[in-house]
Amino acid sequence: MTEPLLSVEDLRTYFHTGAEVAKSVDCVSFTVAPGETLGIVGESGCGKSVTALSILRLIQQPGRIERGSKIMFEGKDLVTLDDSGMRDIRGNRISMIFQEPMSALNPVFTVGDQVAEVARIHGSGSRQQAWDRAVEMLTLTGIPAPEERAKSYPHQLSGGMRQRVLIAMALMMNPALVIADEPTTALDVTIQAQILELLVDLQKKFGTSILMITHDLGVIAETASRVIVMYCGEVVEEADVKTLFEAAHHPYTEGLMHAMPQLGEPRSRLNVIPGAVPPPTDWPKGCRFRERCPYSWELCEQEHPPLYQISEAHTSRCHLAIEPERRAHPHPPLVEQLGVPA
Repeated sequence: MTEPLLSVEDLRTYFHTGAEVAKSVDCVSFTVAPGETLGIVGESGCGKSVTALSILRLIQQPGRIERGSKIMFEGKDLVTLDDSGMRDIRGNRISMIFQEPMSALNPVFTVGDQVAEVARIHGSGSRQQAWDRAVEMLTLTGIPAPEERAKSYPHQLSGGMRQRVLIAMALMMNPALVIADEPTTALDVTIQAQILELLVDLQKKFGTSILMITHDLGVIAETASRVIVMYCGEVVEEADVKTLFEAAHHPYTEGLMHAMPQLGEPRSRLNVIPGAVPPPTDWPKGCRFRERCPYSWELCEQEHPPLYQISEAHTSRCHLAIEPERRAHPHPPLVEQLGVPA
């Protein structure tokens, strides 16, 4: 069996703010295989981006990765690496595509200089070689007239082109893992489709693993082979994409599915999951989704559910795994809002 490229074990990233502790990521574990695309999906505030920043050790005070957390990458525990060791990995072996290219790019440097800087930091060639490599990467990402565009500043490019620049930067050193944090959020659907197709094509070309972070299940369906669903700082379901879309088990995943627009249905209001993600300083006791769940009962309040094994490669953090008959009798007020069949 192939060793995972990345193995995250019991990751806990807490923010200590005065008398309160925000448990943004709370005992999260997952693996990414070489060449695989793993999707992480969930609402805003579920801990997706904090998980990504934790992998790159970019958590700022008052946040910190707690003792007992492990992030194994190519045989090294990133949690214990010193700053010099992490600088060798960031942008070189692990890179990140941020969700807002206008704020991720420096407005006072040309995009060519910013892409070439990655090679100047991590490579051994001359400035001209770094520039040539930057133009080559801009060409690969489909930017027209790349020699001229490399001399442009970020504000002179469209949103789609800026996102392509970030992808060029991320793939500059042929990293083993690319973390894509909501890479299509600010783009219209046409450009979004182009960017996703570009990522898939470049992944095939370079053999890179991708950790795709998004709130959009449509993006997951197009790009990922396996997906984990996060809620309240923890993993609530994990499965391959086909299994998740055909047989989602956790009520939160079910709610996300029903909130997606359905092709061919008469135009109507979208289904929503009632309520909101609670603050990370006050996660509910028992099941963290129980106050928004159409199936919750006494056990959900009394016991925090473990990750139950639903099938060989499918886990779900829901007590319905031991009492599946309760799914036939959901709470009526929540059924209508969730769009769950009664």
